[in-house]
Amino acid sequence: MKILVLQHAPVEHAGKFREFLAEDGHICDTVHMDQGATLPASIDGYDALWVLGGPMDVWQEDQYPWLRAEKAFIKEAVVDKGTHFLGLCLGHQLLAEVLGGSVGPSENPEIGVMDVQLTEAGFDSVLMDGLPEVFPCLQWHSAEVKTLPAGCKVLATSQDCTVQAFSWQNRAHSVQFHLEVEADTVGNWSDIPEYADALKTALGPNGAADLDAACSEKIDDFETLAERVYINWLQTAAKA
Repeated sequence: MKILVLQHAPVEHAGKFREFLAEDGHICDTVHMDQGATLPASIDGYDALWVLGGPMDVWQEDQYPWLRAEKAFIKEAVVDKGTHFLGLCLGHQLLAEVLGGSVGPSENPEIGVMDVQLTEAGFDSVLMDGLPEVFPCLQWHSAEVKTLPAGCKVLATSQDCTVQAFSWQNRAHSVQFHLEVEADTVGNWSDIPEYADALKTALGPNGAADLDAACSEKIDDFETLAERVYINWLQTAAKA
């Protein structure tokens, strides 16, 4: 497959998914939105669109004017052209907004290694096939999907965030949480000021070290789960 990847911070890349994609020989072209890179004129020529996480919020268009163009590009790719889509964190929220849902600040931000739970629709979905009913993930977000777009199904949920994963028309999928964790993920993301502030507020002055230790303890689980989701995503693309 040839995949277009939209990235919003130098260190917030596709993580462990990069290894899986490379091993399978997929081609990824990355557009660094935060660095002023220009979007392609069209999604034509690509088999899928991946949109990654980032420290900005979907409503910060004045501070990050390129968000307007990114939203329009995602909508055209997914809604008009039927491109297969995967969104992570910010990408999850951007998909929800362009499909007609709403995103806002979390009442209870989730930061840490936490559990999410599959919904009934999640059990029946291709994306979540083979995952346990409850599984650990890395959470690092202070915004969330507030209103689900019409025609979407919630695939996973948590106590403080109803929409942890959703699908639209079997060709667009997104997750709020992170499974693509690598050994240096917490250290790298802690250098992003917005993430560092949120981490300190949630976990205290030693938050980075504590979160790094928690992720290290679960790193094998994350890799197993990430590979499962990756394989499942390929299956959704094949079905679509």
